[in-house]
This record gives sequence, structure tokens and C-alpha cells, in this order.
Amino acid sequence: MTTVNGSEKFYGTIPVFRGFSRLMDPALYAPLPGDWSIGVADIVESTKAIAQARYKAVNMAGASVIAAVTNALEGREFPFVFGGDGASFAVAPDDLERAREALAATAAWVKEDLDLVMRVALVPVAAIRTQGLDVRVARFGPSPNLSYAMFSGGGLGWAEAAMKRGEFAVEMASPGTQPDLSGLSCRFEEMPAVRGLILSVLVMPAPGADASAFRRLIEEIVTLVERSPDSGRPVPSGGPPLRWPPAGFEFEARAQRGGSLLRRRASVLVYTLFAFFLFRFGISVGGFAPEIYLRQVVENSDFRKYDDGLRMVLDCTPELERSLSERLAAAASAGIAKYGLHRQDAAMMTCFTPSVMRSDHVHFIDGARGGYASAAVALKAATA
Repeated sequence: MTTVNGSEKFYGTIPVFRGFSRLMDPALYAPLPGDWSIGVADIVESTKAIAQARYKAVNMAGASVIAAVTNALEGREFPFVFGGDGASFAVAPDDLERAREALAATAAWVKEDLDLVMRVALVPVAAIRTQGLDVRVARFGPSPNLSYAMFSGGGLGWAEAAMKRGEFAVEMASPGTQPDLSGLSCRFEEMPAVRGLILSVLVMPAPGADASAFRRLIEEIVTLVERSPDSGRPVPSGGPPLRWPPAGFEFEARAQRGGSLLRRRASVLVYTLFAFFLFRFGISVGGFAPEIYLRQVVENSDFRKYDDGLRMVLDCTPELERSLSERLAAAASAGIAKYGLHRQDAAMMTCFTPSVMRSDHVHFIDGARGGYASAAVALKAATA
């Protein structure tokens, strides 16, 4: 185990805040140490993959970045955010090479096993600050079980744009290289909308926007959503539907290491059948209680976040969707924000569970018919 010292301790010193409505408070965000780096990854032509209904593959690719880096860092906490068709994170200098190897291996795995092309890059925080931007991070606790990162300062957006220009690129590992994706799965079924529709929301500051006006806008939107009886989390209170064989078993088999693909498929089918019976009949085994785990799944779902902009996946009524759309359109006309909305009939979940015996498993939520990636397309179309 690598000794953690110096700036490596930084993330653990940031207090966890509760209450999502506080996310725009600048006092919650601490600047990353200058010797850290930002990792960014996204799927090239994700809209094409989504048009081919490859939603699960795209989400699995995005979540695989977080799983691979977490495992490479031996489970140490680091700030990350899931973006649907990609992910962003920050690492200390002592973890940089491990993160680089994990990114390179993940890009190779995504190409060979998911038939997708993933761009990956590592951008020094110092390079971002030379652009007059910053990377600041906060820790939001959606439940007592875990926390995950929120980012501000504009640096993540610049890092992603630099990656797309081909700068700071991490070269893909050689064919056959397999990242450690232990704990990555997508066993739950889609979660149909209960209130009318699943809405993927993406709101970013417009170029040159007044920071205080954008802050007020985000606070207004979050308050509107939280106080409305017409909106809620897209994860059912009893947990997502679970069937056997699970729709995502093929992706989970490909994420495993060792043995032939046929053997891995058989292993996943046997293991998921065992798990299905435990959940179906509420059977506790060796200290694992299905009802507790499902409650944590609901509590630990990351259906809303902030990474230089607001991302949410909501189960809402058409009426609330119209209210949000009207408010965001007015903000766009005023030069405060740019936004994208995408409507669909269901949400989906990709899980990272290093251990079912721990409560800090995290569950990444996206829309099941395009999600954040399609909302980003709508945003770009509106600002073109």
C-alpha cells in the first residue's frame, strides 16, 4: 500500500456538506493543490452509439474509468464525477502514473470489448491555471454512507476541450491489456418514469456570464425541483427492478479478468442467479442483508451533481419540465446560461460496488434513451 502524505491528504480534509441546495456556496469549494492533475475521458461519437441504442455500453464505458482508477489507487478516496459518456477526476502526483496506466488500459478495453473509441487525457492543474481558470472541489454527502465530488472554477471544461483538441493525450495501452474493473456492474433493469418522464438536465454558464447571476439561477432551479411535488429521484424507493438474467450480464462478463469469455459469462450468470434469489426472497447471507443494500442503493444514487455546471436526472411531470424549460430559456436569452434538456421514458443505473459488505457503493444514474450525452447535443445545438 502506498503511503499517503503531503498534498495526497488534501481531498480527505474537505468537510462533507449535506443538502444539495447549498452546492453553489463558494465556501464549500477548496482549490486543488497545484501539483495535482485532472483526468478526463469521453466516448468519441457517443451520439452515434446512442442512435444505435447502445446506452448501456456508453454508460458502462464512462463508469469504467472511475472503477479502473479507484482500483489502481487501491481504494483510496479521490474526487471524480460521472458524465454519462465519460468521466472526470483529479489525482495527486504520487498517483499520477497509476492513473495514467489505468486510463490507457481502460481505453484499450473499451475499444476491444465495447467496440467504442474513448479519448483519455491527463491535464496538469498548473496548465489550467495559466488560462486564468481554476479547479475547486467540494464533497457532497447524499447519504451517511458516502460522499462524492463537486467541481467548480471552469477548469474541468477547459481540460475536456483540450482533450478534444488532442492535447495532454494518454496513449491507449497495447491490445489485450485489461484494467482492473472489479466491482463494476449493471445488473439492475431500467427504471421507468413514474411521474410522466425522465428528464436529463444540463445547465452551464454562458460565455462571459455574470457569476452571481448564474449562481442565483442554479439555486433557483434546485429549489424549484426540491420543493415541487411533481419531481423526485428516478430510483424507486424499493430499489431498481432486478431480473435474471440481467440485461447487462454481457458487459459485466467482459469487465472480468481471467479465463475465456465463455467461462466469464457462465460465472456471471451463476453469481447473478444466486444474487437474484437473495434479493427476490430477502435472504441474508454472511452478514449481507438485501433490504439494507437496496436502501443504500437508493440513498447512494448520484442523480444530481455539479461539475462546472448542473447535471440532474429527474423523474418529473410534463408540467415541471415546462416550468424548467421556460426558466432556462429566459436565462439563455439573458446571456446567463446555456442548457440542454432530454426527455425519455426511463432511467438507468450503472453500479460500482467494491464490496457488498460496505455501505459506500456508488450508483451512477443516467437517462436510458440518451441521457446526459443527448442533453449535451441539445445544448450545443441551442448555442450554435
